[in-house]
Parts: sequence; C-alpha cells; structure tokens
Amino acid sequence: MRRSSTDESTYHRSPSLDSKDYSFPNGTFRRYSSMYGGQFGAASNSFFGFHTNPGPKATKAKYTSPKGNKYVVFYLDLSFIFLLELKRCSMAHNCLQCIKYLMFVFNLLFWLGGCGILGVGIWLAVTQGNFATLSSSFPSLSAANLLIVTGTFVMIIGFVGCIGAIKENKCLLLSFFIMLLIVFLLELTVVILFFVYTDKIDKYAQRDLKKGLHLYGTDGNIGLTNAWSIIQTDFRCCGVSNYTDWFEVYNTTRVPDSCCLEFSENCGLHSPGTWWKAPCYETVKIWLQENLLAVGIFGLCTAMVQILGLTFAMTMYCQVVKADTYCA
Repeated sequence: MRRSSTDESTYHRSPSLDSKDYSFPNGTFRRYSSMYGGQFGAASNSFFGFHTNPGPKATKAKYTSPKGNKYVVFYLDLSFIFLLELKRCSMAHNCLQCIKYLMFVFNLLFWLGGCGILGVGIWLAVTQGNFATLSSSFPSLSAANLLIVTGTFVMIIGFVGCIGAIKENKCLLLSFFIMLLIVFLLELTVVILFFVYTDKIDKYAQRDLKKGLHLYGTDGNIGLTNAWSIIQTDFRCCGVSNYTDWFEVYNTTRVPDSCCLEFSENCGLHSPGTWWKAPCYETVKIWLQENLLAVGIFGLCTAMVQILGLTFAMTMYCQVVKADTYCA
C-alpha cells in the first residue's frame, strides 16, 4: 500500500552518504557541531564520525581575514599613539610651567637684590664720595663703585632671566645662562688664583697700601682718608705693617689722630705710648681668618644661588626645545 503524498510530507529521510541531494539550513551545521563536542565545523573536519577534507577554496578562506579589520586595527594603533603623544606633551607642558614660575620668582628676587645693591652704592657715592678707597694704583676701585657695578650687572642678569622665563624665549634663556656662567667662572678663577698666589698678593697689597698712605689727607682723596680713619679706629691698629709707616708720610714722628688710644685733637703728635701698636694689615687679615667660616658660608651661598640659576635656565631651555619639537 502506498502512502499518500500528505503522509510523506510529514516524514523526512535522513540523507545518505551516496545521496547528492541534501542540504542543511543556514547555521544548522555549526549548531549540531557544537552540540556534539565540536566534532565538526571550523575546528574539525568530521561529520558524525566521517572525516572530510575541505577543498582548496575553503582552506584559503579559513586563513583570510576581511580587509576592513586591518583598517580598524591600524586606526586603533594610530589613536593609541596619538593619545600617548598627547599625554607626553601634556606632562612636558606641566613641567615647563612649573619650571617657568620657579625661574621667574628666582630671577625676580635676583633683580630685587641687584636693585638693593645699586641703591646702597649710589647712596655711598652721593654721601661719602669715593668711600673705602685704599689702593693708590686703582683709585676708582672704591666700595661705592664696586657696589654700583655689581648691582647694575645683577639687575641686568635678573631682568634677562625674568623676561626669558615669562616669555619662554630660548634666546633670552640662553643669554641668561651664558652671562651667569661667565660670572661664576670668573669668581671661581679669582678664588683659585688667590689661594695659589697668596704670598705674592700679600707683598703686592702691602706695598700698594704703603704707597697709598702718602695720599692721606690730600685734596681729592676723601675716600682714602675716611677709609684709613675708620679702619684704624675700629680695628685699633696703626699703619700698614707698623705705626712707623706714617713717619715716612709726615717726615716726622707723627701719626694720624685715628691711631690714638684716646681720640683728641692733634693726639698724633704725642708720644708713641699713646698710639695703637698693632699693624692694620695683619689685624684685618687675622679678623678675616677668624671669620673665615662666615666668609665661606657667604661664598658658598652665592655659588649655590648661581648654580641654581644655571640649572633653572638650562632645564627650562631644554623643556622649551622639547615642547617645540614634540608639540609643534
């Protein structure tokens, strides 16, 4: 008895291996392969225990990735690199701003210090003339002139540093570094030469000071006269190496009134028993040696300030160069 067509529609034959007319709905093969432990599909070439070999086209398609994925990966790589560079530029900018304001404050204090030194020098020049001039070979080498020159130079260096820091100008920063480096090297050279030629400097200084005694009390040498009067009064000394140095100046047994133990008018004409006997050069030298620690601390602080300024200037210069290079 034959079944009707309606009966056959409810039953489906399982496809045999010899049958050529079989097909699976889309996704059926992968679903069944996952149900049976991945025995077939992309990871295995078996179908219910029967192994099949994929064709050359299928093998080629297995290792070929879509071209769109490559562009996506490339875009992500570029985005990651861009973010890294952006973060790097941001960190460099923050570091530059920190150094910028530190250097500005440092040079502002430097400039104000120069203004103070210049003001003191001008005040001494106006009120005291050539104050503290002891050398006859260098009459313009007075305390007032030294303070004026030092204050002016410090003000110029501080001004260049302030403008270079606030404007982030490479030329001004480099100029500030070079000027400060020249000053530091000159000071270092003077200190080294002083310790190397100490004996020669002592002999030359004593000879020059004795020569300057002949200008004491003369017209146009108020600064030298005031300097010797202050030194002999404060340090309780007389003459360069001895009180007899004044005998050659006056051509008689006489000393300035500032050499007297008790100051009075024309007390320098009295007997030597009423005069200070200590030599001024050795007395001042001993005083400097006793206060060598304070002098050393002052010199060390000055050197540290200059080194700090050099460090700030070069660091900011390098940061500006890097910012222009990476974040242009």
